[in-house]
Amino acid sequence: MTEQKPVTQSAATAVKALPDAQTVTQVQHWTDRLFSFRVTRPQTLRFRSGEFVMIGLMGDNGKPLLRAYSIASPSWDDELEFYSIKVQDGPLTSKLQHIQEGDQIILRPKPVGTLVHDALLPGKRIWFFATGTGIAPFASLIRDPETYENYDEVILTHTCRDVAELEYGRRLVESVKNDEMLRELIGDGLDKLRYYPTTTREESPKMGRITELLKDGTVFRDLGIEGMSPETDRAMVCGSLAFNHDLKDILEGFGLREGANSDPKEYVVEKAFVG
Repeated sequence: MTEQKPVTQSAATAVKALPDAQTVTQVQHWTDRLFSFRVTRPQTLRFRSGEFVMIGLMGDNGKPLLRAYSIASPSWDDELEFYSIKVQDGPLTSKLQHIQEGDQIILRPKPVGTLVHDALLPGKRIWFFATGTGIAPFASLIRDPETYENYDEVILTHTCRDVAELEYGRRLVESVKNDEMLRELIGDGLDKLRYYPTTTREESPKMGRITELLKDGTVFRDLGIEGMSPETDRAMVCGSLAFNHDLKDILEGFGLREGANSDPKEYVVEKAFVG
């Protein structure tokens, strides 16, 4: 757990001014477009790995300005982690990107979402398909022991424009494989968790959109897998609206059906972050 700095007088004032206030304990800027941060966790907050909450700051009009953010930390963590894009003229992120340790944010402690284990039928292999900051819910799930108890194989794919935008995911996977508790579940071979990063603009070891690499079979050849089957494979998808639609078509082409918390099936898509 990150050591928390003493709350300053200004921060103490913010605690009184902000509803559902939580204190920022760590901020890391990955690129000029991406950053992550950690905040204190409300004692009463219970969530399933993969869910999201509403977080934000006070707007210029004096009213809370909130957006849906996946919790990137697993359900057992003492703090809450979030991974965000920076939009210079964005109503929220134009302000949120400047937060520092000791600052306050608003966090509504009512987690919801479809990217949870309960929304999927039992299977042998699970795929996590993400673009950009869509990796956040999977950052939670690949750090959750239940993921490895439920599946024999876990595959995280992450597609970004540039190599630097993959760094958050690369370090995340590295930390999981070095975690003593999770290592026991993954095994000494560390092949239970497989990471498949791709870029679409900057040169990297694997170029291309994951959708195209699935359609032409490149992914399966690279991983030594015959394909997908509704009997064995489960999937979760988090990205742009176009990405989600393309993945839905691909997954349904393999015979997988879309599920929900109330009706578990073979794949689920998070719709909270797209227009």
